[in-house]
Amino acid sequence: MKSTSNQNCGKCGLCLSVCPVYKVLNQEHDSPRARLQLIKYHKNQELLSSAGLKEIISKCLMCGNCTAICPSGVDHYSQFMEMRTKMREDIGEKQAIKSLTYLLAKEYRLKLATGFAKFGQKIIPENFIKKYNLGNIPLKRFPRLNKKPFRQAVPETILPDKNIKGIVLYFTGCSTNYAFDQTGFSTVKILKQMGYKVIIPEKQTCCGIPMLYHGARDKAKKNILTNIDCLGKIEGLNNDDVKAIIVDCPTCGTALKNEYPGLLKTFGQDDSAAREISSKVIDIMSFVLQESWQMELSGSSEPIESDKIKVTYHLPCHLKNSMKAPHNTEKVLNSIDWIEYTRAVDVDECCGGGGTFFYEYPEISKKIVDKKIVNAKNTGAHIWLTDCPVCRINLSGNLQEKDNIIVKHPVEVICNYQPENNNGSDKV
Repeated sequence: MKSTSNQNCGKCGLCLSVCPVYKVLNQEHDSPRARLQLIKYHKNQELLSSAGLKEIISKCLMCGNCTAICPSGVDHYSQFMEMRTKMREDIGEKQAIKSLTYLLAKEYRLKLATGFAKFGQKIIPENFIKKYNLGNIPLKRFPRLNKKPFRQAVPETILPDKNIKGIVLYFTGCSTNYAFDQTGFSTVKILKQMGYKVIIPEKQTCCGIPMLYHGARDKAKKNILTNIDCLGKIEGLNNDDVKAIIVDCPTCGTALKNEYPGLLKTFGQDDSAAREISSKVIDIMSFVLQESWQMELSGSSEPIESDKIKVTYHLPCHLKNSMKAPHNTEKVLNSIDWIEYTRAVDVDECCGGGGTFFYEYPEISKKIVDKKIVNAKNTGAHIWLTDCPVCRINLSGNLQEKDNIIVKHPVEVICNYQPENNNGSDKV
């Protein structure tokens, strides 16, 4: 078990070797061990809150690499999360980030905002879209929003294609609901083919991680309680009736699996429901592997080499470090005979997206992602798979037309590869 104390830090420097930000900036004060020491001085009242201190604490991708490698068992991740809350209280936050946390705190606000954004995508002049960037990503490279929210496009309860093998809940997250509905449709199709009855709780909302990362724990509280209530209390079902709670986004999975139980204690509330939910959360690709469904994907005869789909893969940090499922997607890809999977040399290195990191620190993010793109191109693949929607936005957004690479969620390929159905949102 990781220690929440930074007193155990032996200053060995192993965390420097895996920190994406340090590897770009090569400055000690931007290293994980330096942040731990600054947090210690602040707790001991030897260091006052300041804009400079907040900048150092914020200039972190929250990838969890430092926590995963620490030989002393220090939980950098939790330390940084707590300090961000303190910095927001003492120093405040940028208006753009405050606006984001304001929208995410209420589902109707997010729905309204995406509705305006969708309208804007239709009427904003092309020359404006081509000219401006959001962080390090050109506006023209952002995904087109769904015609309607995914959870409105499907029924709350979906029956399987064959006899019911069991019941699963599907937590769609904001990105699938508003931007990547093909991920949602593919996930549902896979679960149906596996024989599962799928329930998509209507009242689910943002998992809260974006708010927590920006220190807005108070704004995330209602979202967290809402999600625990709707995932833990399905009318007509007992807890034992639900086989799993499926996520297609590792960040949402991190919230439900790792953050909620501890946060309930912080709120002074019983954490039993959160722990029950935590025990059942699993990402869709791990569920596919667990249920051996990939065996059904293999063809009965050896495919012609030219018919194989050539793909590579980017492993999201949260899937590796928080969900503890670093190899599951690759195992599924390698088991399918009509997929030619080539591993990139930096498959498990951070892409530099980090929630809003690509917006707040575009120069650092750009240096990280450009290296990823070079290595992905070197594989010769034309499809780049990743499970995380922010990684997807960051990778796709920094590709060039000449790169000829499409970025997709793995379920979209293993479910039904139809490139002509791509809506163009993530195609170069």
